[in-house]
Amino acid sequence: MKVVILCGGQGTRIRDVADNIPKPMIPIGGYPILWHIMKYYSLFGHNEFILCLGHKGNVIKEFFLNYEVNTSDFTLQLGNKNSIHFHNQIDENDWKITFADTGEKAMTGARVRKIKKYIGNDTEFMLTYGDGLSDVDINQLIAYHKKNNAVLTLTGVRPAGRFGEIKCTDEGVISEFNEKPQAAEGRINGGFFVCSNKLFNYLDEGDHLVFEKDPMMKLVKDKKLMQFNHDGFWQPMDTMREYLLLNEMYDSKNAPWIK
Repeated sequence: MKVVILCGGQGTRIRDVADNIPKPMIPIGGYPILWHIMKYYSLFGHNEFILCLGHKGNVIKEFFLNYEVNTSDFTLQLGNKNSIHFHNQIDENDWKITFADTGEKAMTGARVRKIKKYIGNDTEFMLTYGDGLSDVDINQLIAYHKKNNAVLTLTGVRPAGRFGEIKCTDEGVISEFNEKPQAAEGRINGGFFVCSNKLFNYLDEGDHLVFEKDPMMKLVKDKKLMQFNHDGFWQPMDTMREYLLLNEMYDSKNAPWIK
């Protein structure tokens, strides 16, 4: 199943960490958080990625175009460009990555709509943000989505509320979705979505389309938005404090997203 990752935002809240690279390229333990997200999906056998690029997307392209150079020790004989010798093997040889320029200012819904052609005839795909880590069981998430025949299944988590608050029935059908309430109770939208290709029917034209607003509200109305409960680890990286927290977890070998 293809994994779509939203990598195009400007990350204004974390510019005190780095303002010369896009947010998904901010490193945790020497590797971009985007790499950690992709590595996590690959643990479950999902190695085909579609990156929705925007702000400073060229930095992401250059990292992967020079992946071995960026992640390996190597020896180079100057004057002979073919003499490079890498001293370690990479484990990501089976990754297939599509780099899709979805626009500098496009909102999340528009970015998803613009990669429809890369989903092809697939009936389902996964979707996540390029700035959050979790230890959610991807296989269980997919199974839950398929069991409920949803158009969209999101992962409901329980951190302090400053994201979209969710209310749902005992059966898991979402009955209310409030984007970034002033004070949230219960679960919030943690990303890590599974999507039917029917989702594209809910994505209107225009770069202004915010995925978490009109499309989700329409899905709620149609009772086609489901919630998969996750009580384990989930952590976004929106601030300097969160950046330091994730690096501390990595450095102390207490990183739940690394199996």
